[in-house]
Amino acid sequence: MKDSKNWSRRAIVKAGVAGAAAFIGSTWLSPNFWAAKSALATGTHENHLLPNSPNSQLHKGMKHGYDPGTEVTDGLKAARNALTSFDYGKVSTSADGKTIRDYEMIAVEQEVEIAKGIKFPGWTYNGTIPGPTLRCTEGDIIRVKFYNNSTHPHSIHFHGIHPTGMDGLESVMPGETFVYEFAAKPAGMQVYHCHVAPLRRHIHKGLYGNLIIDPKKPRIAAKEFNMVMNGYDLDLDGENEVYTVNGYAFAYQQEPIRVKAGELVRIYLSNLTEFDLINSFHLHANYFNYYATGADPEARPQFTDTIMQCQGERGILEITFPEPGRYMFHAHQSEFAELGWMGFFLAE
Repeated sequence: MKDSKNWSRRAIVKAGVAGAAAFIGSTWLSPNFWAAKSALATGTHENHLLPNSPNSQLHKGMKHGYDPGTEVTDGLKAARNALTSFDYGKVSTSADGKTIRDYEMIAVEQEVEIAKGIKFPGWTYNGTIPGPTLRCTEGDIIRVKFYNNSTHPHSIHFHGIHPTGMDGLESVMPGETFVYEFAAKPAGMQVYHCHVAPLRRHIHKGLYGNLIIDPKKPRIAAKEFNMVMNGYDLDLDGENEVYTVNGYAFAYQQEPIRVKAGELVRIYLSNLTEFDLINSFHLHANYFNYYATGADPEARPQFTDTIMQCQGERGILEITFPEPGRYMFHAHQSEFAELGWMGFFLAE
């Protein structure tokens, strides 16, 4: 397995973006290759033989000219949807005038497409990786009815301030239901994820998402996007072979994110990458304001073009693109970028 690990990750990276993409587009789409990967990813640790890496790709170096094509796959649709979908729940008002937001979250085992033709056997909330982006305002009563429709024990651990009985440390067994209820606080970027051991497996398999708690005093108007950085270990060797934002490799290189020059753009960014100590976000040809955790819209931000996040860390980026053009963004770990974590903003 050691040889296949070095081949499957390190050797691919030597090919750079163009080489890695060609590898994904040809070798990884081989039925025999994916049958081996799928069996390993689902937990069958059998000794599968993998094909040799394409030597012609190993000397091409880093290239940004890779064209991921124009085909709109299910995975691309999911990544596009995750970018702009915010779940505000079913809203009602309590007797004392507080806003109540009811959500339904279902743990289900679901294959998800993470690159063209490549399926990952995920453990998901509501059938997607990442799970839905929950959104509310500070002080709202959040009520999340969690159904475990999978074959493994799961839970939902929300970052933030809440009673310890709502902390998601107790397993919800297959077929069971639990209701998490608490007042949303503090304002800012939060995340949620499964907290059942082994955590690295439950998180890596896809049980995570963003929770945005808006401040009572609204932030200034902006074009808003949601991003979750993650990775996929396809052969269970403890190293990721694919890195993405919102679950699909090169999604926003294939379809650049359209914005307007001069308008304020706000990104809610989190890192739920397993097996790597940090992930990062780097923007080309521009700078942005970064609010770590994003709790205080009046706090002094960091003005930079690159930030790092450990797992579970999150923050808010505010960007204004000064003129029309294509602005690249990607992880500043070159390996991550070459294996799928790369995209563009298209300012018009």
